[in-house]
Parts: sequence; structure tokens; C-alpha cells
Amino acid sequence: MTASSSGRRIEISWPDPGITVTAELDGRNPALADALWESLPYRSLQGHALVAGEHLYHHAPIPALLHLHGSDRIADRREAPDGTVFCSALQHLGIKYGTLTEPMPASPVGRIRVEDLPALAEAGKAVWDAVYSTKKQILVEVRRAGTAGGHRIPRLAAADPDADALVRNVHAETERIWLSAPPELDELHRGWIPSGAGSFGTVLPTLLFVNGETRPLGYASYGGLVRAAAGGMPLESLRQMARLLVGVPAEFLGYCGLEKLWEFTRRFLDCLDRLDRDGFLAVAGQMALYINCLGGWNLQLYPWDTGDHLRRQGAAAAGRRS
Repeated sequence: MTASSSGRRIEISWPDPGITVTAELDGRNPALADALWESLPYRSLQGHALVAGEHLYHHAPIPALLHLHGSDRIADRREAPDGTVFCSALQHLGIKYGTLTEPMPASPVGRIRVEDLPALAEAGKAVWDAVYSTKKQILVEVRRAGTAGGHRIPRLAAADPDADALVRNVHAETERIWLSAPPELDELHRGWIPSGAGSFGTVLPTLLFVNGETRPLGYASYGGLVRAAAGGMPLESLRQMARLLVGVPAEFLGYCGLEKLWEFTRRFLDCLDRLDRDGFLAVAGQMALYINCLGGWNLQLYPWDTGDHLRRQGAAAAGRRS
């Protein structure tokens, strides 16, 4: 535990439904905690785990989370106390507020104070209802305790002029959609698909495929490229992996309606051979933040209750929420 990463308090606030909780950064994983602290304040769309249980998470506008390593890992986050706050390489700030079913390692940075746990559970229920059924868009604000709120999206920079122009455009688009639904996704979820994607006039399969391609493109492909670049992978290997990983899914998503994503990807591939390591990190990092934002909106807009008639069978189903 270091003085720079312990004893600091943050407030996590959901203006609607009007709930605020306080967490203390307790000295675990100081690199992650410092990155979070320096990013404050910010706002984001609040999400909820859809397969793992009682867990809140949102995308944090912190590019460094993609490659920073936790030094103090919990082997199984199911065993963490309720109220544990995590930072992850998926650019998530997560909070366990109850029972989790997914066993996975996680990097804690703090704890919600005990007296706020009932309010945290209330926030969890409100967010679950919003994501799963009502589609109400609940925003979260994270700030240093006792300070004013606010918001900003970090803008990275590249030496190559074309790459830096791309970073600037991706940053501007990310700012535009960070707190309000991207028009192209909103239209897609209303059934407006100019390309005609969706066999025999269907919409749900296209929504499913868009969600299934966007999330790994941000989390695994661009996030993986950032981690590889930060870890010292040779530039030529990075360029080769970029060409292998991002073009095909981005082109498909462009066909489904995410035309800006496909345009940005083409521009990235066009300037790839001119990028030094810092430039590669800037473009890939800015793209990851943008695509992860799109992924968050996909999860918010998707009609999950379409399958409400399907329920898990067996003893484990007894703990489900409805």
C-alpha cells in the first residue's frame, strides 16, 4: 500500500435514480487506482452484467486500462466481498453488489463503504431493469469525493499527419456518442437497415451479429493490439496482426450499418506502414475506446427481454432476477 494510492475516496453517482455511493481506494493495484484517480471526473453509460450475476460495470474513458497490469489479483471474483470495485483491461470500472456466477480473476482497487451497500444494491436493481427491459438510459458519474462532477474524453496523438487526423476524428465521434445513443445503432435497433442486412426482412439476427462482432473487436482485437504494442511486440508483427484481426469484422459491421467504424478502420489500415510504436498505440487506443463505447450501447439497446420465455433450468436458476 502506498500513500499515493490509498486513503482516497471517490463518489459513484447515478443521478437517475438519485443514488450516490462512496468508495475508498484502498492501496491495492496502485497503477490502476492512479489511472482511475487521474481520469476523474467522468460520466458514462451504466451497464449491468448479463451473464455473470449481480455486477455493475461501465466503460471508463481511460486508455491506459487496456495495458496496465494489476499487481494484486483476486483469483476468483465470486469470492470478493460485496461492494468491491474493480478496474479491468476491458476498460471497465466494475462493482460487485451481490452473487456472481462467473469465476474469473479480477483486479480490485477499492471498496464501497459498508453503510452504502443497501443503496448500491438498489442501484443494481434499477440498472438491471433498465438494461434488460425498460431500456431507460442510466448514466453514472465518477468523481473525487467532495468535488464537482464533469466529463472529458482523452485525446491521444500520433506524429504521422494522416494518423493524427484519424485520431482526431475518432475522438470527436467518441465524444459525440459517449453519453447518447449512436444514431446508426439507434436506427438499426428500430429496424432501419439501408444495406438490407437481415434475411427475409428479419432484424433480430442482425442485431445479434452486430453485438457479437463489436464486443470482441474492441475488447480482444484492438485491446489486444494495444497490449501487444505496449508489451514490445515488433512493429512488423503488430502491423501483420492488425491486418489479420480488424478488417473483416469491421467491413461486416459497416455492411450492417456501422459505416463510420468501417471508414475509420480503412484509414487505420491505410496508414499502418507509416506508424511508429507511439502512433500505433495512439490510433489503436483511440479506436478501442470508440468501439468499446459502441459495444456498451449495443448492450443497452438490444431487446434482451425478447427471450424472456427462456429461463435457466436447475437449482442454480433459483437465484435469478426477474
